[in-house]
Amino acid sequence: MHRRTLIAANAALLALARPTLAQNPTRVLRFVPEGNLNNPDPVWTTTTVARNHGLMIWDMLFALDESFTPRPQMVEAHEVSEDRLTWRFRLREGQVFHDGVPVRGADCIASIQRWGRRRPMGQTLLERTEEMSAPDDRSFVIRLKQPFGLMLEAFSDSCFMMPERMARTNAFTQINEYVGSGPYRFVRDQWISGAQAIYLRNENYQPRPEAPSLIAGGKVANFDRVEWRIIPDSATAVSALGNNEVDWVQQPQVDLLPLMRRNRRIRVAVNDRIGVTGMIALNHTQPPFNNQKLRQALLPALSQEDFVTAALGSEPELFRVPVGTFTPGMPMANDEAMEVLTGPRDLARARQMVAESGYNNERVVLMAPTDYPATMALAQVANALFRRLGLNTEFAAMDWGTLVQRRTSKEPVDRGGWSAFCTTFEGLTVADPSTHVPLRGNGPAGWFGWPVSPRLEALRSEWLDAPDLNARKSIARQMQRIALEEVPYIPTGQHFNPTAHRTSVQDIVPASFPIFWGARKV
Repeated sequence: MHRRTLIAANAALLALARPTLAQNPTRVLRFVPEGNLNNPDPVWTTTTVARNHGLMIWDMLFALDESFTPRPQMVEAHEVSEDRLTWRFRLREGQVFHDGVPVRGADCIASIQRWGRRRPMGQTLLERTEEMSAPDDRSFVIRLKQPFGLMLEAFSDSCFMMPERMARTNAFTQINEYVGSGPYRFVRDQWISGAQAIYLRNENYQPRPEAPSLIAGGKVANFDRVEWRIIPDSATAVSALGNNEVDWVQQPQVDLLPLMRRNRRIRVAVNDRIGVTGMIALNHTQPPFNNQKLRQALLPALSQEDFVTAALGSEPELFRVPVGTFTPGMPMANDEAMEVLTGPRDLARARQMVAESGYNNERVVLMAPTDYPATMALAQVANALFRRLGLNTEFAAMDWGTLVQRRTSKEPVDRGGWSAFCTTFEGLTVADPSTHVPLRGNGPAGWFGWPVSPRLEALRSEWLDAPDLNARKSIARQMQRIALEEVPYIPTGQHFNPTAHRTSVQDIVPASFPIFWGARKV
């Protein structure tokens, strides 16, 4: 961080620590997110920080409830033609953007089109769409070339509604304004990357009448102001929580949990029922991991237990192994071809496979985020694994924001590219082929690493059109076998992230990520 930026960040944090006399402390929430809000565009980036930010300021047409069922959010009513090719949607009355402009059907169409170019279900929807139109300001119509039964699930997958002028931005270009219609407004001129992000209650927001349920239902904002305070060091964040300098730490470091549990004013909770899946992302466009034989060579020596214990230590209730392609505990999870991950680990065999792959000592750049302790631990285990296998590995430590920027590069490593990085995906995202971003085999249009797999893409299409659950499960088994053969990425285990907050913060909606409506301070 440059000196001038550091001075500005420190000044901002000091200002936050001195609330004005006019502020009611129960109406201000001081929150430490999992990482820095480096880029606030939840379409351009897939980071969960950007998605959490997006949930505060943008609304969605439909949203998932606690049973993972899509429920209407911005939509008042919808209907589908008998041939399942025409979908008509009518918006709730009185919805306006933060700049006072009403939400229109044209805004929704532009938002769907931009989002659809980056999200797996959105890409499928656009492929099957003949036409989108807005017959009036409160309606829009989607006419399909072939049926798409997961329309409502797709709209529940971070499909945020933006003003048309913003949504017309190319999906691969970052937006430069952040106007939504959600329960909070983003105060852009007080956003300092690496220090803070400020949100104010949207007084014009009209919540639905239902009780909140996951990200569906009524979004009642009980705080006039939410302050995201970026504190990369977990010990510092936990100390601030104990001293009542912050109210909520999203992801405290696991080895600090016993300390917090001894403080009667702090509650440690695991609100996460489906967890996140750790993984190693591999760059398929550049040597050496454009070589399938080398990717396969990693598997016989890889121990998922090493990864989860490095990240989560002596808290066995916070992790689960083995993990395959789909989230354990969800319908598509299966044991097909899992022996490659669960059989006896064989370092000698893995080294032999590296030699047989033709690996020629090409440099492996493994990116690692310094400000995400659990993910850094995964990267350190991956680094040790690569080195034991004789790979010429460069451990490139950087903050998460820099990693997110660098992973977009398809250049060779000597021109700023990369070979691998560790990350986590929320369990719901990788629970089935419809939203499973790292399982896509659509190359340049896909997630970072850009694997190409006609077989996976064909099976995904079959899965989307499968007639029943048993048929979908059968296809998921085939997809897992292919994934463990082609190795688009490597799963490293399932994590259940703890969270910690002052006992004065109550009624937090249970979720694996922070939800800011419904919660209140007493």
